[in-house]
Amino acid sequence: MGRILAIDYGRARTGLAVSDPLQMIAGGLATVPTKELERFIADYLSREEVSTIVLGKPMQMNGEPSETWRYIEPLARRLQAAHPSVEVTFYDERFTSVLAHRAMIDGGMKKSDRRNKAVVDKIAATIILEDYLQFRR
Repeated sequence: MGRILAIDYGRARTGLAVSDPLQMIAGGLATVPTKELERFIADYLSREEVSTIVLGKPMQMNGEPSETWRYIEPLARRLQAAHPSVEVTFYDERFTSVLAHRAMIDGGMKKSDRRNKAVVDKIAATIILEDYLQFRR
């Protein structure tokens, strides 16, 4: 059983989270510039066994995909083509940024640290992964 890699895609930077090999615990992995994302993933997959990549699916309140979807769908196709042994799937990411900010506040993070969008992106990816793991159980 391989790890699960979760992606909170952003046009400028992307948050990543990964599960443990037993797929029970989610942890933040990194925040990378989006232009380096596919190279980062390829490098990570060469070092770690990953069975699934979960891409956060940005949805509007009415259930329609948001503007960012037009970047994520082609990314998923490229990832699947480049790594055919890894399942690529989507998971609703609504409210993950809000939940990430809430987690930072609840965790006692200073206001100046909460402004660091890279931290928010990594936490949002972790929330996507935690939700996905719970959904699968």
